[in-house]
Amino acid sequence: MNLNIPNFLESLSIMGKGMLGIFIVTVILILSVYVLNFIGRKIEKKNDDQE
Repeated sequence: MNLNIPNFLESLSIMGKGMLGIFIVTVILILSVYVLNFIGRKIEKKNDDQE
C-alpha cells in the first residue's frame, strides 16, 4: 500500500472546509427556526389578546 502524504493532507483541508460549511448551514437553519418560532408566538399572543 502506497500512501501519498501531501495528497492526504490536501484532502483533509478540503474535507475540513466541507464540514465547516455543513456546520454553518446547520446553525443558520437552527437560528431560523428559533426566530420563526419567536415571531409565531408574538403573533399568536397578539391574536389572543384581541379576542
